[in-house]
Amino acid sequence: MSLVAIVGRPNVGKSTLFNRLVGMRQAIVDDTAGVTRDRHYGRCDWCGREFSVVDTGGYTTNSDDVFETAIRSQVQIAIDEADLVLFMVEAATGITDYDAEIADILRRTKKPVVLCVNKVDSGEKMFDAYQFYSLGLGEIYSISAANGSGTGDLLDAVVAALPEEEQTEDPHAGLPRIAIVGKPNVGKSSLTNALLGEERNIVTPVAGTTRDAIETYYNKFGYEFMLVDTAGIRRKTKVHEDLEFYSVMRSIRAIEHADICILMIDATSGMEAQDMNIFNLIIKNRKGCVVVVNKWDLFIKDSNTMRDYTEALKTRLAPFNDIPVIFTSVVKMQRIQDVLNAATEVYANYSQKIPTARLNEALLPVIEETPPPAWKGKYVKIKYITQLPTAFPAFAFFCNLPQYVKDPYKRFLENQLRKNFNLTGCPVQIYCRQK
Repeated sequence: MSLVAIVGRPNVGKSTLFNRLVGMRQAIVDDTAGVTRDRHYGRCDWCGREFSVVDTGGYTTNSDDVFETAIRSQVQIAIDEADLVLFMVEAATGITDYDAEIADILRRTKKPVVLCVNKVDSGEKMFDAYQFYSLGLGEIYSISAANGSGTGDLLDAVVAALPEEEQTEDPHAGLPRIAIVGKPNVGKSSLTNALLGEERNIVTPVAGTTRDAIETYYNKFGYEFMLVDTAGIRRKTKVHEDLEFYSVMRSIRAIEHADICILMIDATSGMEAQDMNIFNLIIKNRKGCVVVVNKWDLFIKDSNTMRDYTEALKTRLAPFNDIPVIFTSVVKMQRIQDVLNAATEVYANYSQKIPTARLNEALLPVIEETPPPAWKGKYVKIKYITQLPTAFPAFAFFCNLPQYVKDPYKRFLENQLRKNFNLTGCPVQIYCRQK
């Protein structure tokens, strides 16, 4: 999937445009209620072309003495990683030194660049936009990110300038892709090395040793899949080093392209806010999930510790708490095989196709017994169910009045699906369609 980076100096409206682009995609996809969205990363769908968007503005430092260096390095990272750079300037302020500095870098790159002039919300301000032709970056697109005017033409230009997605021959195509994700220094590279039985990745006590998403072909003990060790994902306020920002972008893309994500957390610190952000990113991308609680040997235990810890963890993950939880000590090689078994089982659940006859046989009697609540005197009748041909488990419930089936009843339907079919570790999407 192509990646578009929005660059520019602070306060030109990058985050406003980013939220508008991502908002379009979220409205189309109908995201699950309650999923927290990361402000600085998302996807946009325009005219059938889907691409990822990164707002680099959240990663720049605002210190005056290092400002020019920070701007230059952030733009350079965006150029290195992105397929297209969306350079944003502001009409009222005109061309500043920082705009000229960024334009100077972008003119030297071979990546496509689209120049976008923001805050053009009246006819008079249109004349202010023409001065930006002097930056030498070609056509300009005048928009108002706040009210959305001009964004259609801008997106047309972005989609036209994006490189065609290459269909390369992958010798391992069709194999499950399992990504090991988590915060820095929770043991991701150690787990990879333990599974592979060799020192494939460098491991140190220093957080952030792994910089790239490292992909390895795994074929042992009857298992065959692609294993991806990712760099630790930190909160944006903690990402100061340019190389680490690059690593976070790579880790996010690794989650996007995985089938199953092994989320590793530190037993001693528990499920923290950043762990939840990563978990929400996994669910938002509709990936299967296994939670691995590492460093269990450092945790003080009694007879019920594991059970209590699991219950507390699943409470944090609610409503999607049907997830395998494995307690490991990678250093002591404890329960490493259980991680493989759980990931393989979740992939089997994730990729299964349930026959329509079985779905209807199991669920229609339950729906008849507990029908959707009436809405304004109108009764919803669900006629039949079928699984959609998507990569993740998604089901269509055909009924007479789909608009009256609300989220609480959709959660009831999801619970019934989980009760009747093995969907452990898999996010489930439910669509109600007109019969």
